[in-house]
Amino acid sequence: MEDDGDLANARRWFDAAFVEAEQSGDVAVMAGAVLGSGGLWVHEHRTAVAAGLFEARLAQVSALVASAGLDPDKWGDLALRLRVRAAGEADYRAGRSATILALLDEVRASPDLDARVEALSIAHHCLLGPEHAHARLCLAEELVGEAARTGRRGPTVMGLLWQVVDKLLAGDRYAGRRLAELRALLVKGPHLAADFVVSAVEVMLAIRAGRLEEAEQLAQHCYELGTKAGDADAPAWYVAQLVTIRWYQGRLPELLPTIRATVSAPTLSAVDNSLLGAVAVASALDGDRRTAENALASLRGSGLDRLPRSSSWLVTMYGIAEAAYLLDNRHAAARVHGLLAPYAHLPMMASLGVACFGSTEHALGVAALTMGDPDRAIGHLREAVHHNLALGHWPAVRLSRLRFAEALDRRGGPDDAASAAAQRAAAGELAPVVESSAAVRSVVCVREGRRWRVELGTRSVIVDHMVGMLHLAVLTANPSVEIPSIELVAGVEALSRAVAADAGSAQALLDQTAVRNYRQRVADLAEAIDVAGHRGDAAGVAVLERERDWILAQLGASTGLAGRRRSFANDEERARLAVGRAIRRAVAQIERVAPVIGAHLRASIHSGIRCSYQPAGPTG
Repeated sequence: MEDDGDLANARRWFDAAFVEAEQSGDVAVMAGAVLGSGGLWVHEHRTAVAAGLFEARLAQVSALVASAGLDPDKWGDLALRLRVRAAGEADYRAGRSATILALLDEVRASPDLDARVEALSIAHHCLLGPEHAHARLCLAEELVGEAARTGRRGPTVMGLLWQVVDKLLAGDRYAGRRLAELRALLVKGPHLAADFVVSAVEVMLAIRAGRLEEAEQLAQHCYELGTKAGDADAPAWYVAQLVTIRWYQGRLPELLPTIRATVSAPTLSAVDNSLLGAVAVASALDGDRRTAENALASLRGSGLDRLPRSSSWLVTMYGIAEAAYLLDNRHAAARVHGLLAPYAHLPMMASLGVACFGSTEHALGVAALTMGDPDRAIGHLREAVHHNLALGHWPAVRLSRLRFAEALDRRGGPDDAASAAAQRAAAGELAPVVESSAAVRSVVCVREGRRWRVELGTRSVIVDHMVGMLHLAVLTANPSVEIPSIELVAGVEALSRAVAADAGSAQALLDQTAVRNYRQRVADLAEAIDVAGHRGDAAGVAVLERERDWILAQLGASTGLAGRRRSFANDEERARLAVGRAIRRAVAQIERVAPVIGAHLRASIHSGIRCSYQPAGPTG
């Protein structure tokens, strides 16, 4: 496990080893199994059931080891290692570090090298708040030295990984050197857990460079790596990366359903509040003031100073600052400004460097704007531009220049109008760097038997058939075309071989517009079949032909042998409600398995008396 970083399989193996050792009464093996199942990080057991089982086993084994009197020359200092793990788990969940730090001197005096390596890494994980930047660097340096003494690859990878994280969180200009060293080590052999973190850092670097479409593709790859490694943070990191991308694209509200679902996920870290901040900002941008104020009040709780100082704390504070700005909440802004001031020199990084929102000076400037202090805002935002330039974070540079211009406008000094215009012009020059203006991409829905393949750019997902998928297929095949709900309902009735509802109705079940839409899909399929045939793609031809033949058969049933269309009750309001419900269910189904495609559809499908698909922008 230490050498290949396969957290998922390691947990299964250690769990099986514990059960077997418990049955045979082998205390030493039970202890090793519990320590191993703790994993490379702390807080790997996220759900209440998993965490409860792990803690119970940890307490059980600690008591057994204390009474067994195991030979330390043979088994090492198992009792000390168990105490370190228990302290690290408890401290991390509580957002503190006192207990684990108190144990470090005792561990350093131990001859057990494994105990020292484990303790240093666990303690480091409990010191990810911004106030511990210097202490972390010292621990990581010590860990690299101890890891080298073990002669094992796993501890060396972890030591270098922590150094990379520390330098990124500190905004160190030489972070790239350590990252290159870690990459070189990983080239020699995979380490799934470290590969996952490095891939997340690559996403962050692509966002800083303004390559937002590329970053979105890298985020998908990162998520897949994290899932393969069995890392509990994979879903939350993916959403955090999408939040960062959409923020700089000006499309954050698109992600609201996904963010809300992630905030409620049982696998979200107990000390991560950053996505609740994203809910507040996205809701405010979406015009939902009630939800935004609720999220902000939830974060403030009994006091912002009580939020745990985790690796996501700076990003959480930034979310609060932006929400306060949008809601004109001066009290919250003033509190955030006071809490952030000591960390003005740091970048606002999420977790282990997986996302970056630029300089903390920017958040301080936004807070000062909300407080009604343009002079202070100008000072912060001027520094934010400088720091973001040093980071090479071009989307953040652009946003800081725009906020800088706003602060100058609010102050309204003799030269401020010209300076604001210069800042906006400089921000405008950066607009092409941020790839939010690339060509629009559209969803394609392809029927495959009783299932559907939904594609958006390079993304693809298979979902079950439901009525709403038929509506989506028609709408996405006719982008920017308004189609009455009653025609969509009529089409579904026809394609489902339904019997006409009211023989005497004057409303045709499938009128000329609906027939034209469905026949256009048949024509498109015929062209696609020809293209696939020229490519020699026999499998693709077969899939396309099945969909074409199915639609033709259903259209024949709907129009009758003589080509006369059947009838449908002329009830536009009932059709509007039915179509709206069906589409929402279909989009929700897609969103559960493909958040990006689902969010795109939720933002682009408009339902009502008339429905349409209006692709709003690019998605990778």
